[in-house]
Amino acid sequence: MRHRGLAAALLAPLSALILVAFVLPLSLLLWRAIDNAELAEALPATAPLIREWDGAGLPPVSVQRAFAAELAAASGGDAFGRLTRRANFELSGMRGLLLRTARAGAVPLAEVDPLWATPEPWLVLRQLSAPVSASYLLRAIDLSLAPDGRVVRAEDPVFLAILLRTMGISALVAALCVGLGWPLAFFIARLPPARARLWLAMAMVPFWTSVLVRTAAWFVLLAREGPVNAALLALGLTEAPVQLIFTRFAVVTAMVHMMLPFAVLANHAALSRSDPWLARAAASLGAAPLRRIWSVHLPASLPGVAAGFVTVFAVSAGFYVTPALVGGPSDQMMASAISFYVNQTVNFGMAAALALLLLALVGVSLALLWRLVPRVAR
Repeated sequence: MRHRGLAAALLAPLSALILVAFVLPLSLLLWRAIDNAELAEALPATAPLIREWDGAGLPPVSVQRAFAAELAAASGGDAFGRLTRRANFELSGMRGLLLRTARAGAVPLAEVDPLWATPEPWLVLRQLSAPVSASYLLRAIDLSLAPDGRVVRAEDPVFLAILLRTMGISALVAALCVGLGWPLAFFIARLPPARARLWLAMAMVPFWTSVLVRTAAWFVLLAREGPVNAALLALGLTEAPVQLIFTRFAVVTAMVHMMLPFAVLANHAALSRSDPWLARAAASLGAAPLRRIWSVHLPASLPGVAAGFVTVFAVSAGFYVTPALVGGPSDQMMASAISFYVNQTVNFGMAAALALLLLALVGVSLALLWRLVPRVAR
């Protein structure tokens, strides 16, 4: 029992860290993506009345009067502002309708705007009266909830295209990093320990500066008047400056430069643990150097290859600064869309839904890779 108590005490700080830094933030993110409290916060007395309405025709006159009176009383408050933004997200034009109605006061709603004589705005309010909603999560996959509750195709389907672009760029960067990092890791693993440490330190040079500084350096290098275009012109390879900046090439190049050390470290760790006698045995049996690399070293480093790919892919999927600075409009990744909803529209629910979608897709991709390379799981 003493040993179990000691083990539990030693694990307590780690468990608390995982809870505070991982489980709790993810739980809050999930709740933010399905939270639907704007109507209840702004109109606490009217929300349950609208929720009890069956959705047929128009709400009872008593409900309409209670709604108009409470809406006028809530006008100008923070909760009222959040309600108008959320309602307008669900149905374009609802913000203006609610503002006009609140300014008019407790008068017959049809006199304020004829839309109140139609069921559509009332159905939107009925959706907002529920404590939770899948609206944000559906929008993240280019679907939406119609006022009558049907799931329909979104009018502006953009998020799946951004998600596929994010996955494609991340996979390409991960493949390039593994392809470029494996030969370097193989070279370092065959060096004496002192020289190997020096080469590993040199490989970690990109970690010595921030992502912003490294991205800015690539912006200068790839500019129309930058050193790369100057070299191409001096060598006669081009007759005019080439558009390198604000392209997919610039995004991938800069991201590979930043993520390459991860692949080098993972592959070096696997190669340095491989049994050197296997390669010597293969050589004694007449295997050529390339055959030894293909049949001995590469299979032995497969866990490092998979770990490097997984690490680079997962980190690359969340890149924001690099695509924003050196990429064009068609090169922006999911982090840019999340930033848009956080900083410009202040729609934290939609940002949380997109973040959860990205997290889920990355998790599924990593789980599939884990299954494809069973040696990593052992």
